[in-house]
Formats: sequence, structure tokens, C-alpha cells
Amino acid sequence: MGERPIRWGVLATGNIAGCFARDLRLLSDHELVAVGSRSLSRAQAFAAEHGVARAYGSYAEVCEDPEVDVVYVATPHSDHYATTRYALEAGKAVLCEKAFTVNAAQARELVALARAKGLFLMEAMWMRTNPLHLQLRDVVASGAIGRVTQIRAELGFAAEYDPNGRLFSPELAGGALLDVGVYPVALAYHLLGVPDGVHAFARLAPTGVDAATNLVLRYTDGACAMLTGALDTHLSNVAVIAGTEGFIRLPRSFHDTDRFTVHRPDRETEEYSVQLLGVGYAHEALEVARCLREGLTESPLVSLADSLAVMDVLDEARRQIAVTYPDEATLDVPDPS
Repeated sequence: MGERPIRWGVLATGNIAGCFARDLRLLSDHELVAVGSRSLSRAQAFAAEHGVARAYGSYAEVCEDPEVDVVYVATPHSDHYATTRYALEAGKAVLCEKAFTVNAAQARELVALARAKGLFLMEAMWMRTNPLHLQLRDVVASGAIGRVTQIRAELGFAAEYDPNGRLFSPELAGGALLDVGVYPVALAYHLLGVPDGVHAFARLAPTGVDAATNLVLRYTDGACAMLTGALDTHLSNVAVIAGTEGFIRLPRSFHDTDRFTVHRPDRETEEYSVQLLGVGYAHEALEVARCLREGLTESPLVSLADSLAVMDVLDEARRQIAVTYPDEATLDVPDPS
């Protein structure tokens, strides 16, 4: 692609798509050239608000636009698989919102397709591209707090209950685990790797999805991670990484914070901080652009293996809490219009 701007197409027009669009405007070598929605009027309103050249009344038209280099999938979880697959079949690079798909089987289908076609694919786990979390990884790896033995992380808020809204609807793959619980799980994986065991229990909403899920992940070296995601409770939204020689505290909200503190006995508290671009989505866009310009088909910061490993944990947790979604085992691709 050389040095020309990276040209983006956005699928869906919700809040997260708007946040991404606003952050893209901070990057001089990125352009948002197309937006698609199942409602042409919503696409047109989004285009007018964010200065997008073309608005389409379907996702397919964005994927087929020859001037789009990479598609950002910002649809509800239930649509991630179908829309990402359609974009890949159309020859587009894809950045797909978290949780990557509804289940690991769908994720593996997409990874296999992207690799077979030699196309870039990345889950939009923006926390993993946050420069502070990259710094956190390095501080932990340096042994600053010794061997990590425990992680505590929680993320949650009390949402208004709407059985038809994306947070609580089974048809939209709602629930705390896929919406907010994925962040604590991704943090634990980032620092401790694949767990040896998963234990989960949940509080279910009337629709049958999880209003809150608690997980304990255990590791072969004896470490453990205690994680919570909730849609019915205001949580502290902090994370603590504890080790044999001290602990690190990430303040509210840990997944998009710009600072953390290192605490060790008989030593002054150390604070690390970074300057984030926008609200943080710009950093994942920069990583996508770097990979595309270097000819990479996946990001070393958010690898496809990482996303699959996290999906496996989410699958096992959902198995234990008995949360399933309609037709989630079906991998047929619906019309993305």
C-alpha cells in the first residue's frame, strides 16, 4: 500500500463505530471512506456526522467497494462471523470487534479462511494495543513484582435491562461474558497464557444470558486469576497483578487506562503513564496500518492464536454456566444485507 492513506469501511453505526470513526480522524494517513448499515438512513446520518464519502444500506456493499482497503466490523456479536466471513470472501482485510465471534468454532473458521486467502484478520481487542498495556507486559516480564501468582480483574456496570437490546438478547449473543468479561480474560491470558483449568459461575438474566459471570482460572505453576464481568452491577473496574515481590494496580477502567502503579515493600510507589490517542481506538488502527504496510496477515500484538485461546476460555465458561445462543453451532453465512 506504500505511503498512501489506509482506506476504511465501517460496518454498523452504533456507539463503538462512532468512537472508532472519531479516533480515525486523529490519524492523518487514515481515511474512513464508506459506512454500511441495514438502514440506509442510519448510514447516511453516520456519514454526515463523521464526514464519510459513501453511505450504503447494506454491509455487502461496503465489502464490495473497490476503494475500501480494510473493513471494521462493529456489528453485534451475533453478526461478527457472517459479516467478517463475507468481507474476507470479498478480499478485504478485516478488523473485527471483540468478542471475536460467538464461539471458538466460528473463530477457527474465520482464521482458516483468512489464512487460505492470505488476508489480514485481527480481533479489535484494543486493550492489547494500548501502549500502557504494552508497557505493563514489559514491566511484568522484567520481574519487577517477581513471579506473578495472582490476578484480580473486574469490569462491569449496571445497564438498563432491555430483553431485546444487544446486551441481554440471546439472538444478539448478549451477556456479560462476551461484552465485558472478555477483557479480564484477555488480560489474564496476556500475562499468564493459557490456563490449565477454568471454573465459572453466573447470575443469569431473565432472557437466559449471563447478567454477571465470575471465573477462576488456574495455571500449571500455581498462579490463579479471579475475574468478573457484569451487566447488572457497578464494579470497581480495576485490576491488580500480584507477585512474589510486589503488585501492580491498574485503576478504573483497567482496560483503557493511561496509567498504573507498581507497589513493592519498603520502596516508593512507581507510576507509569502514557498519552493515549483519542479514547484509544486509534492505536489499534495504527497497528492494522503497520501490519498492512509490512505485508503481515496478522498482528503480533493481537495474534489470531491469542484470540482463539481466549475464545476457548469463553466457550468453556459458557458451557459451565449453561448459556447458549440460538443456532450458534450453525456456520452457514446469512445474507449480510
